[in-house]
Amino acid sequence: MLPSATILAVGKVVWCSLGVEPLEAKAMLEAVKSDLLGGVVLFSGEVRSQTDTQVTTRLHYEAYEDMALSQMRLIAAEAASRWSANVAVAHRTGELLPGEAAVITVAACAHRAEAFECCKFLIDRIKEDVPIWKKEGD
Repeated sequence: MLPSATILAVGKVVWCSLGVEPLEAKAMLEAVKSDLLGGVVLFSGEVRSQTDTQVTTRLHYEAYEDMALSQMRLIAAEAASRWSANVAVAHRTGELLPGEAAVITVAACAHRAEAFECCKFLIDRIKEDVPIWKKEGD
């Protein structure tokens, strides 16, 4: 018999959010965990203080929220299905300072190679397909 803590659900979107609140990497990691999934990968895209010679004091992210969240959910669902993964994705909007996380993707898969592929798919597709814009600001 399996212990009561065993989570049997796999291949689902467990977290998808867009908003001004700081991102919760630890909570997102905990949300995707399952006793059946041995590879867990998290990517955090953070605001840099400098790009090449350009100093960045802050970034401002804007989105068509309903459209962006809908697209994020579709991407997450595709990844969950394709890799039999539990996935979590979150992106911030509003003003962010250097060092703050702007986007986090998490994938939990049976094996590490799949988890890396799934997490890369998530961030690549979010950057390509989700209507979120960043603007440098002072």
